[in-house]
Amino acid sequence: MREQRSEGHHESAWPTNPAAVGSSWIGKTRMLKGFNYPLTPKGKSTLNPPPPWYYSADFLNIEFWADPSTVTATLPTGLDPDPKAEGHAGAYFYDWQFSGSNEEYLDPARYQYREFFILLDALFEGRPVSYCPYIFVDNDAALARGWTQGYPKRLGSIFQTRYYSATGKAGPALAAGSKFAGSLSVTGGRLAEGIVTLREPVKDLSALHQRPVVNLLHFPRLAAGKHDKPAIHELVENVPHDVKVEQAWIGDGALNLPTCKDEELSDLAPRRCGKGIRASMAYVVDDLKTLKDWRG
Repeated sequence: MREQRSEGHHESAWPTNPAAVGSSWIGKTRMLKGFNYPLTPKGKSTLNPPPPWYYSADFLNIEFWADPSTVTATLPTGLDPDPKAEGHAGAYFYDWQFSGSNEEYLDPARYQYREFFILLDALFEGRPVSYCPYIFVDNDAALARGWTQGYPKRLGSIFQTRYYSATGKAGPALAAGSKFAGSLSVTGGRLAEGIVTLREPVKDLSALHQRPVVNLLHFPRLAAGKHDKPAIHELVENVPHDVKVEQAWIGDGALNLPTCKDEELSDLAPRRCGKGIRASMAYVVDDLKTLKDWRG
C-alpha cells in the first residue's frame, strides 16, 4: 500500500510526472495501425489495407425503368431527378476479386466477394450522375470499404452464373443465346433476380460508359442530443481510374424485385427492362471527391 498522505486520500497509481509516463505518450497521440476497424498495434487485423485498392470482376448489368416518382423520393438532398431519364436505372450483379498493394488476392477467403446494387439516374447541379440507394455484399471487408466510399452496403447472399473458358452443360459460352443469371437474398427473403440473354459482342466499348456515381457518405452520432447531428453527412463522388472492360456482350435483360417484408427495394420494381450486359472489368480506387458537406 502506498504511503498515506492525509486521511482518506492516497497517491494516484498514475504518475503525476509526465516524464514517467513513457515516450509514446509525450507530445503526441498513440497511433494504432489500420485503415478500417479494428485498429491494432501491428495493423494486421484491419479489415482493409490502405489504398490504392485494385478490383477485378465479372458482372451483369440490367437496364430498367422504375416509377419516376419513386426514384425522386429516393434521391438525397443535393441530387435532382433527371427529367430525361423517366425513372431509368440499372441493376448490377458482380463477382469480385480485390487486392491492395501486397498481393491480397492470394487470400481469396478474405478478399473475394459478391455484390448486388442499384444505380438511379440523377442530376447534380445539372450534371448527369447516378446514385446508389441499395447495395448488398457477402463479405465484411467489402462492407467496410463501401461505407468508406458512401455506399450503403448491407450483408446479403448473392450469386451469379459464372463463365469458364472450358464451357459445357454446366457453363454457358460467350455466344449468342447464352443466358447468365443473378440473385440476391437477405435474411431468408429473395430481393432480386435477373437474367441476361446474350445477343452479340459489344463492338464499341464507349457504349458502356457509366455516369459518375455520387453517394451519400453518412455516419451518425450516438451521443445524447446529437442523434440528428451526424459526424459525417456529405455528397461524395467516386473517382475510379484505370478502368478496363473485356469480353463484353450485349443482349436482353430481365429483372424482378420481389416484395419482401421490411424491405423497400421492391418499391423500385421495373415497369419495363431494356438491354443486358455481361462483361469483365477492372479498376483502381484511391480517392473520393467531396461535393457537398450538409452538416452546416
